[in-house]
Amino acid sequence: MKKNHTIANFSLFLLTLLFVVSPVVAKSEGELNAGLVNPGHEEKPTWFKVSFLDLFEDIAEASDNNKRLMVYYYQDGCPYCKKLLQDNFAQREIAHKTQTYFDVVAINLWGDQEVTVGDRTYTEKAFAEAIKVQYTPTILFFNEYNQIIFRANGYYPPEKFSALLDYIGTKQETVSSYQDYMLKLSPQPSTGHIHDGINTVASTADLSRQDKKLLVMFEQQQCTTCDELHLDILKRNQSIKLLSGFNVVVLDMWSSDVIVTPSGTKIEIHEWAKKLDVKYAPSLLFFDQNGAEVFRTDAYLKAFHIQSAMDYVLSGAYKQQSNFQRYIDKRAEHLRQQGIEINLME
Repeated sequence: MKKNHTIANFSLFLLTLLFVVSPVVAKSEGELNAGLVNPGHEEKPTWFKVSFLDLFEDIAEASDNNKRLMVYYYQDGCPYCKKLLQDNFAQREIAHKTQTYFDVVAINLWGDQEVTVGDRTYTEKAFAEAIKVQYTPTILFFNEYNQIIFRANGYYPPEKFSALLDYIGTKQETVSSYQDYMLKLSPQPSTGHIHDGINTVASTADLSRQDKKLLVMFEQQQCTTCDELHLDILKRNQSIKLLSGFNVVVLDMWSSDVIVTPSGTKIEIHEWAKKLDVKYAPSLLFFDQNGAEVFRTDAYLKAFHIQSAMDYVLSGAYKQQSNFQRYIDKRAEHLRQQGIEINLME
């Protein structure tokens, strides 16, 4: 049974998207010659839904089949999209779980096809701009009432992605926050400690009144991706140089220690993380000297993208270029012109 496409529904839909926020730029479909595909094009699973991109219709159809809608924003040439398709969806358990719980609709970040949302119509790329998609893949999960209930901004490794499918697919969001749900799961093998040796803040208990931009890293003790960040990515010369421009603090996202936030609020760290909607470890949150968050990364990223995020904030580029995807493409081009080889997955 179809649901009413009301302006009120759309307003709630768009408002939810904007509040849940927190690559290689390929050409749009319209810029390609007939019969060609973008460099780096990856075939999607045959079980993805063939959609007319009327999102409220897709939500209703999924609901009629006791499923939910998953919207997958991608771009050709995106190595993290390739990992999602090859490392995640290629696994039988994840593929089966996804098909059981969801209808999956793919939308091209730079595409020109029409996307209908209630009474409004966009191109794929215009809609991405409207809802501030900054990373690919970005995955949006909808409930039965045209509302976003989870937004994954970037690539989640298989074990975390599988847990996310269970969380949304079994409607656990009605009884538990994602943070609490993940805390109950068995941790992955890791070094088992917080990598706070890189802290440079004057006080880890008071993050207000900083003399530099502030980088807060929310992590957890059992976290292989945190280990990779600190034992590899942040030890590279370019990372060390960029880090020196920030005041840095690494926090245990589950800690009950009381902290003064950049805006001057006194709160327990785990409550602050929940208030900020930190879902992924490690999440890197960047604050200006007035205590306002200006950018974040909250998914699995390799060195070039971590360094680009730091440079994006440190240089102040975020003030002029709101689209991180466009910024990162220009940065890669500039580095290549200097003869610097760019490997996005090292």
